[in-house]
Order: sequence, then C-alpha cells, then structure tokens
Amino acid sequence: MKFARFQIGNEESAGVLDGSSIKQITGDIFSGWEYTGNIYEAAEVKLLAPLEPNQIIGIGANFVSTPDDLPDALPEIPVFFFKPTSSVIGPDENIVIPENIDSVKFESELAVVIGKEAKNVSEEDILEYVFGYTVGNDVTAPQYFHEAGHWTVGKSFDTFTPLGPVIETELDPFNISVEARLNGKDKQNSPTSLMIVPIREMISYLTRVMTLKPGDVILTGSPAGAEMVGAGDVIECEIKEIGTLKNKFAAVGKRVEVK
Repeated sequence: MKFARFQIGNEESAGVLDGSSIKQITGDIFSGWEYTGNIYEAAEVKLLAPLEPNQIIGIGANFVSTPDDLPDALPEIPVFFFKPTSSVIGPDENIVIPENIDSVKFESELAVVIGKEAKNVSEEDILEYVFGYTVGNDVTAPQYFHEAGHWTVGKSFDTFTPLGPVIETELDPFNISVEARLNGKDKQNSPTSLMIVPIREMISYLTRVMTLKPGDVILTGSPAGAEMVGAGDVIECEIKEIGTLKNKFAAVGKRVEVK
C-alpha cells in the first residue's frame, strides 16, 4: 500500500495511491485511518513529503562499492547523525543551495519509517516496528562540516531532506536497489546488500540507544556515486518499488520550476 500526502487547492490531505488515483483518507496512518470516499487523480494534486517526521536519523558512510569490500565485522559504534524536521521537502520542490557556496551534494537513500514505539528490540523482531519505506535525499554541504568531524550544520539547512513520493508498506528492503540520476544521467545504483550496517542491525542498535516512535525516519545510507551539484541541476532519486523523488537545485533567493 502506498501512502501519500498531497495538496489540492489550499488544503493538505492524505491518501492511498492506487494506480493513477489517490483515495483520500482521514485519521492517523500509524494508529487508525479510514477512506473518506473522495478520489482524486494524482495528476491534479501536488504531492507533498509523505509524512511530517517525528525525527530524522541518518547513518554515515554505510555503503561499499562491491561485495568484496564488505567488512568482516560491523563497526562497534556506527556513525549516526540527526537532521532537523524543518529540512524536509517533498517531490518537485527546490533544494536551495545556501549562501556563500555554489554546490552541494546529493545522496539518494532508502528511508525507513517507524510505525510503533520501539525500545531494546532484537534484530529478529525489528521489522515488526517498521511501518514502511520511502525515498530520501540526504542533501549535504560538506563545506560546513566542522574540522573536528561534526556534520550537523552541513546536513541541516532548510530543504536538505527531500522525501517521497510515497510510503510503501509492502516492500522487501533486502531486494531493492537505490538509484539516482543527475540531469538524466545514471550516478548511483546499488543493492541494499552493499550496506555495511544492514537494516535490521541498524534499527535494532538505535533502539538500544533511544526509544524510536511512530513517524521517526531513518536514512539508511547512500551508495557510491554521489557528487557535488549546482543551481539548475535536477536530481532523481529512485527505488523502483517505491517511486521517483525528483527535485531541482536552486541558488539562495532564486526559484526555478521543476520540468
């Protein structure tokens, strides 16, 4: 099932994408919802980020290029970081390059959406706490990384976390590929089997540190091939089983339409 948020006129709503139609729903997707009976064509609405996250957690440097590069043992303490919820945008919105720099980095990723409260959950049981999956773009300005290794500022600018186009609840996250196209040219395409810290271990580890709650989003890492881009570039992050998340880069103070 593909859950979406959308805007029609001046109103925001939620629905289930069924082919080219969106069936409007009401209620909380995590705790209880129902159809309203209203149906819209997807082409006549504006898709928004498929949820307003409770919090966003990313993992750094989590893909290798080939199976031979996978380590024999998992890192004792994986590199995690937080991104502000104010950085979230949806499909076809502009990613704004901050002042004083002329380029940022795209990072196409599988994003996990937590569906129920999770604390100290085993790897074997952890997927029972996952609501679904969406596509994320962990946009980064490495120029703002602190010399001591802090990443927060470089990950936190407004518009730096595009999500979408939908949350897919029926997905096998172990048999998909994370892809990206820059101005129509392939840049990233890696199976999730190339993750250094696999999804089960990643989320279970987090539950031993913190309590995960419904609406938390976990960005699971970006494959090799991400690169710096500038104003006017168009990035398409794709996981075929979920959809394509398309955004355009714009300089501060400039608005450009996605075409």
